[in-house]
Amino acid sequence: MRTFHFERIHDVSGTSGCGRVADGVVFDDGQTVVHWFGKHSSVNVYHSFSDVEWIHGHQGNTQIVFHDGGKEEAKRDGK
Repeated sequence: MRTFHFERIHDVSGTSGCGRVADGVVFDDGQTVVHWFGKHSSVNVYHSFSDVEWIHGHQGNTQIVFHDGGKEEAKRDGK
């Protein structure tokens, strides 16, 4: 499994703010869990890492930083 965090450059929705806004983990089968920080924190489970990128990437306004130094392209969910 791989851990990562979201580094929000611009808060498009006005909800989570900027900077480090969430931590996450991608499991070997591609399922991904994201833990959001802040006043209304939550934990969300996604079918694939690709889903997380599509929903929360905000067209490049959020960087996904893997803690193992690997690249985003090294996803294991087959997408």
